[in-house]
Parts: sequence; structure tokens; C-alpha cells
Amino acid sequence: MSIEQHELWDAVKERCAALEPGSELVTPLSNRPFRVRELSTDHLRIRFDDSGEKRVLRREQFGVLADRLAEHRLAVSELPPGVEPYAAVLTLLADFGVADDEIAYAPGLETGGGSPYLLSPAEARTRPERLRDDALLLADVLDTSDPVAPETLETDALTDLYVLLSDVQHEADRLRQTAREALLSRLGPDQELHGRFGTVRRTTRERRRPKDDETVFDALKMHDVPREWVLGVAPDKLDVVVAATDLEADDVYDVEEQVYVQKTDVEEGEKYSRLQGLAARIKEVDDDETAAELREELLTLETRLDEALSA
Repeated sequence: MSIEQHELWDAVKERCAALEPGSELVTPLSNRPFRVRELSTDHLRIRFDDSGEKRVLRREQFGVLADRLAEHRLAVSELPPGVEPYAAVLTLLADFGVADDEIAYAPGLETGGGSPYLLSPAEARTRPERLRDDALLLADVLDTSDPVAPETLETDALTDLYVLLSDVQHEADRLRQTAREALLSRLGPDQELHGRFGTVRRTTRERRRPKDDETVFDALKMHDVPREWVLGVAPDKLDVVVAATDLEADDVYDVEEQVYVQKTDVEEGEKYSRLQGLAARIKEVDDDETAAELREELLTLETRLDEALSA
């Protein structure tokens, strides 16, 4: 069975043109994120977000793949790297979909057009972008809850505050680790690096863990130290004994119950919607004479910071 090439290409272009700005696709097997950057009469231009690599997806190749799918399904696990972007784009169309980990041409397929490889703008953000956005949302919450006294907040507002604080802490820590690795490559022994907001230096901490028991006992014997001085109860051995016998945990453990709040879900769509609202508000400010006053205040603050740092 041959698929009408003209109709196929029109459908590809129409569907790609209708993608929400900021949307992203991922390749089915290697999970590489990419975006459609340009629609032409005979090709698509895409760009991989993980490397900046640009690639051209050609009209005739879509036709070849579609005809192949009309005859046989293709297992996702067997897709060659060069075919993956074509397959991801085809799953945007109503007549194509994914069933049982196979790319399929099946008009009327329940999953047709509901591509699992399409990420919404909220899902497609990079980690630094998520941190920036979450920090902006947190700043807005703190600003609108002034003065911030958690115990005075409504329960839903307090929940949102906790979730945002948790998200900012998590992403900031990941980014901090990446920045630390980059700084370590630039810091020599006893060297300090100065930035506008602070100073860092290389520090070294020792973390010790015992050698194997035989080595430790031999060393103790050489120094006439009784091995009983260092023997103790190993928690991992106790766990096995408790699990394999009638011994109760309370018999060998002092159990202290700790109560804490655990974040179990994040409404990324709701956060992104709120960000869109903030962006609109910022645009309104930019269109107003207030913008000039805000910029003046920022310049004044910047000058004061410079003076304080240079003092």
C-alpha cells in the first residue's frame, strides 16, 4: 500500500506549524530533544537541544518511511539514529501512532496523533530554565505574601510555597554542583576567585572509612591493641537477623519516629500558566511609563552595590 505523498507532506507541515511555541520532540530510542526550526517546501530543519546540532529532514524521506510503515510496523528498539527524528514527527499525524513499542501506520488507531514524543513548553524547559522560572514564581509568591509568615497563610498558599521552595532548592543544588565542578578546574591550591557577589576558594576535606577487618586487626595486633576495643554491632547484620528470625526490631533498636512533609507531585502546567501571566504583566510594565522608573531604581541599586563592594 502506498501513501499519497502530497497529502502526507501537507499534513507534516501543517502539524509542525501548529506546534505550540516552545514545544519539543524527543527521538523515540535515544531520547534526544529537538525542535522544528524551519518549514520549507521540501524539507524541515530541526535543531537538537542537547548538542546544538542542526539537521535537515527531507520530504521524500518522510514518504519512504511512511510507505515502509504502511507495510510493516517498526520496533522502536530497532530504529536507526537517522530515522528517529522522522519517526517522531510522523507520530504527530492522526494516521500514525505508537502501539506495543512499535511505530505504526494505522488510520483509526486510538493513539494516532497523540505522540508520546511531544513535550509541551512546560515539559521542554531545560533545568536552568526551570530553576529560573521557579525562582521567579517563588519571588512572586513572597512578594504577594508580604510579610511572609508561613503560619498565617491559607493551606493552599502554604502548600504552594513549600513546593516552590523545594523545587528551587533541588534545581539550585544540581546547578550548584555543576558550577562547582567547573570552578574546581579553574582553582589552584590556596587560590581564591572573586566575583561580584562573593569569593570562593578550593578546600579539602578528609573522609575516612575503615579498611577491611583483617588489615585492621593486624594493625591492632602490631600495636598491642585488643580487638574488642573496636568491635561493635553492625546495623546491616542486625537487619538480616530481624528479618530471618522471631527477633523483634524493638528488641535491638531504639526507634524514633520522625514526621516530615514530602512533596509528592508538582503541577508543572499550572506553574507554566502562572509564568505566562507574569510575562504578560511584565510586558504591560514595559509598555508603561513605570518601566522607566523601575529601570532607574535598578541602576541606582546597582551603583550602590558597586560602591559597597569597592569600599
